[in-house]
Amino acid sequence: MQQVMLICRPGFETEAGQELIDQASEKGVFGYFQPERNSGQVRFTIAGSETAEALMARLPLSQLVFSRDWFVVVGECELPGKDRVGAIEAFLQEHDWPGDDCARVEVRLPENNDDKDLGNFSRKWVAPLSRALREAGLLMADPKAPAKVRLEVLLGDFGTAVVGFSLEGNRSPFPDGILRLRLPASAPSRSALKLEEAWKVFLPKERWLDYLGGGKKAVDLGAAPGGWTWQLVQQGMLVAAVDNGPMNPELMASGHVEHVVADGYSWQPRRAVDWMVCDIIDKPQRTAKLAVDWLSNRLCRYTVFNLKLPMKKRYEEWLTCRDMITRGLEEAGLSCTLKARHLYHDREEITCFIERHE
Repeated sequence: MQQVMLICRPGFETEAGQELIDQASEKGVFGYFQPERNSGQVRFTIAGSETAEALMARLPLSQLVFSRDWFVVVGECELPGKDRVGAIEAFLQEHDWPGDDCARVEVRLPENNDDKDLGNFSRKWVAPLSRALREAGLLMADPKAPAKVRLEVLLGDFGTAVVGFSLEGNRSPFPDGILRLRLPASAPSRSALKLEEAWKVFLPKERWLDYLGGGKKAVDLGAAPGGWTWQLVQQGMLVAAVDNGPMNPELMASGHVEHVVADGYSWQPRRAVDWMVCDIIDKPQRTAKLAVDWLSNRLCRYTVFNLKLPMKKRYEEWLTCRDMITRGLEEAGLSCTLKARHLYHDREEITCFIERHE
């Protein structure tokens, strides 16, 4: 039985599973999923002769909106209290583990784990586990050597582990698929972290200056009190902050912000800007249409915006918004790149990034 373990935000297991069914079927791979409610984990079982590794080789993780990370499931391993390291070693030997293709091991915990003892154990366990597996030839001698796969050990508790592997180049670059950020004291609100995470997830690190540098101009729709505007200013941008509500006084004193008292859905700039960002909580299809209008009228080149999904049929609503966006941009004759992800700092919303190509 071939399985893929999906890691998502707890409570979004069904959306992650539905999405993988659709995406996998487009690659000619069919299966079903078993969500563990509020666990942040989904097991996708492949029906047929295809392997889980073959599916992951065909489907980039970046195309999945609701899955933060994933790995191929090899099996479940019971962990006796006296020799958990030995249990993993025996498990891998039993399954003909290709140690010459693996340099590192990642020990994971469920995101909603509240057992501090298990958390402390997992951190301390990595070193002796890695050392023993290297001595047994189940890991490469050099932990920094190029490797095709990484060993994944997901601890459900002290007695059980799901063991698998992830593929180099098609897994999250962040531990457990989570980019944890620290909120600076000068940021007006925690929403500032959402825009920072979006940039770090969607923009290639080597091209940050191309996207964000050079004194660009930006518009923040629904800006108050200024969390996203603050992030734009940190990049040296001149910002039109559009909102009927009050802005953070210290942010306004920077001299980089013009507060426009207006409705973010109806206001438009006289001249085009580089960035339009929008964190307005409203019907997602209204925000999707807003983004399409700005790009179609060439009012911006880049945009980041949130789609607040309803409690029911969240995945279906995303598909509707995605189709609205792609169809609208095609009708406008635009060549654009659309990326979307349920970010760690999102809650019921997902974050989208669109780049209009000149």
